Amino acid sequence: MSLEPYSGPLATKAPVIAVDAMGGDFGPSVTIPGALQAAAACGCKLMLVGRSEDITRELDKHDTSGISLEIIQASEVAEMHEKPSDILRRKKDSSIQVACRLVKDGLADGLVSPGHSGATVACAMFIIGRIPGVERLGLASIMPSEKDPTVLLDVGANVDCRPHHLFQFGLMGSSLAQTVLNRTAPKVGILSIGEEEGKGNSLVKDTYELLKMAKNLNFVGNVEGRDLFTGELDVIVCDGFVGNVALKLAEGLGTSLGHLLKKALFSSLSAKLGALLAKNALRRFAQFADYAEYGGAPLLGLQGVALVCHGKSNAKAIRSAVKMASTYVEKKTNDHLVASIIANEELTLYSKATK
Repeated sequence: MSLEPYSGPLATKAPVIAVDAMGGDFGPSVTIPGALQAAAACGCKLMLVGRSEDITRELDKHDTSGISLEIIQASEVAEMHEKPSDILRRKKDSSIQVACRLVKDGLADGLVSPGHSGATVACAMFIIGRIPGVERLGLASIMPSEKDPTVLLDVGANVDCRPHHLFQFGLMGSSLAQTVLNRTAPKVGILSIGEEEGKGNSLVKDTYELLKMAKNLNFVGNVEGRDLFTGELDVIVCDGFVGNVALKLAEGLGTSLGHLLKKALFSSLSAKLGALLAKNALRRFAQFADYAEYGGAPLLGLQGVALVCHGKSNAKAIRSAVKMASTYVEKKTNDHLVASIIANEELTLYSKATK
């Protein structure tokens, strides 16, 4: 199937991104420098959400000239040990809830949070709300590959899925790849235990049939776990249970390979000399495996933009996430997604009625 690259209108004003400044393991000491770097690079406006005194104290350490920013007071913090439902019900003035309301009220175009991921998903879903016609929000991870990055979704927002949920994840991932990653006719596959049609469990088989009939979708069929990093696919679809296992496996493998490589390179004098000669290649390898290059996981299907970052995110990761959120807004990815959902509405309704 031949598809044209997305050529819709760009946003006419600078994106406004709300940053959950209190989120993550390091709070303002990381979120604010990263956000300021992104704003300086892409020209977005920042709304820094959290305890004003903490934010101001960190801002005083940086040059903010030329950067448009606003401090939004939020007295509470969503702690990592708390249940998402408790944060949603009881912490109305938490930084993540306040950031979500800014998007809901149209004061911000999107948000970035390295805080409690479950709370971010819950607050975004119930406060910002889904795009009409979207059944489940999809959490996408942009994975490094031998070529260009690959979009994997869902990676944890939905453990139990039905075929029409995965079908819509395919539409979401394709819209993201086409607009934000500038892919022409993104290749979409579904993660299974074999490449042949008919392989997989009932969820995969039923989703396969829907994706095969989708309008304006370049579906290439089943793919296997080994295809995650080849770069041959632009989007790989799975349920949140499988996706989260795949993501954590990839993260763990990358970390372990890094440790093993470092151990081998410092095992002898000759190895150290070789490492010195190969330092540029090793730097490129480290960049390839660094999650901070991609910032965060876009939460797709919202009536707004939200990026969920790792709790241990550094300033580089926050910078990348804010820049990606700005690109998402500028290229009107949601408009593209809405058009795709509408074009395939009959297939979604058919699947819901028959399963």
